[in-house]
Amino acid sequence: MSVRRPNMSLAGTARCVRAAADLAMPRLERRSGSFRSVRWTRTGTSQRDVPTKRDRRAMRPGVAVMLALVLLCCHSVPAQPISDAALARIDFTQNLDAQLPLDLRFVDETGKSVQLAQYFGSKPVILVLGYYGCPMLCTLVLNGLVESLQDMRWRAGDQFTVVNVSINPAEQPALAAAKKQTYLKRYGRSGAAEGWHFLTGREPEIRQLTKTVGFAYQYDPATRQYAHPSGLVVLTPQGKVSGYLFGVTFSSKELYQALHQASSSQIGSPIQRLVLLCFHYNPLTGKYSPTIVGLLRVCGVATVLGIACLVLVSVRRTKPS
Repeated sequence: MSVRRPNMSLAGTARCVRAAADLAMPRLERRSGSFRSVRWTRTGTSQRDVPTKRDRRAMRPGVAVMLALVLLCCHSVPAQPISDAALARIDFTQNLDAQLPLDLRFVDETGKSVQLAQYFGSKPVILVLGYYGCPMLCTLVLNGLVESLQDMRWRAGDQFTVVNVSINPAEQPALAAAKKQTYLKRYGRSGAAEGWHFLTGREPEIRQLTKTVGFAYQYDPATRQYAHPSGLVVLTPQGKVSGYLFGVTFSSKELYQALHQASSSQIGSPIQRLVLLCFHYNPLTGKYSPTIVGLLRVCGVATVLGIACLVLVSVRRTKPS
């Protein structure tokens, strides 16, 4: 992956110069001792005394400091991209029967401090992890969720609750509120606003929640994006992990079965690793992993060989004796 070098705009350079000047000028005035208070002329403009030779000598160290700071700002160290080893650690571990820490506090889309416990108690919960500024994968997951929910008789807010939690601690409630309005409109079911919540939070709470459900992710400084897995976590009314659905599209039948099972406080079985492998998606490159690409190629070759065998058998059977 290529390294992106951050660009320094004129405005940024100007800010660096002003900051350096602020650091340098107090030293000049302390050392020179000849700069007196600002005098105001009749025209309303300010005027300082003309610096002496002693003042100019005192300015030299300060100017050197200012130039050094400007060069430091203009030639900052470029952000390093996420390593292949870090990407390999991104996974969705199936921590079935794990108990969520319901005392964790987040902020809802209205800016109100909330506790996870208030979304549990009587209904199963669909937990969606991602971030609202995600340019690719999170949008696909939410679109897939909405399409699945639209085909179900159960309604968000009536028989179950949906809770989105951002993994980006820098995101604010205003962005969460905008995302909520977008997907409520797309969902189109009445009463869903009371049953679909979009939360933001601090790094410690986010890490504790994601670790509990096995959601491993990494931040990439080069692209300023998060690399993360895709899928849903289905929780019991008591806050225990009942099941997982992986990928970016979800069968409405499977989602209903998972919710129905969770509503009875039952814990599901692990999904086969092959299913998880088929959705091993790299959100930074927008491509699937070489493993799944290779698997698809093998399947394609096997299909072609199977068709060739059928044609060959058919030709031999029709051949006159």
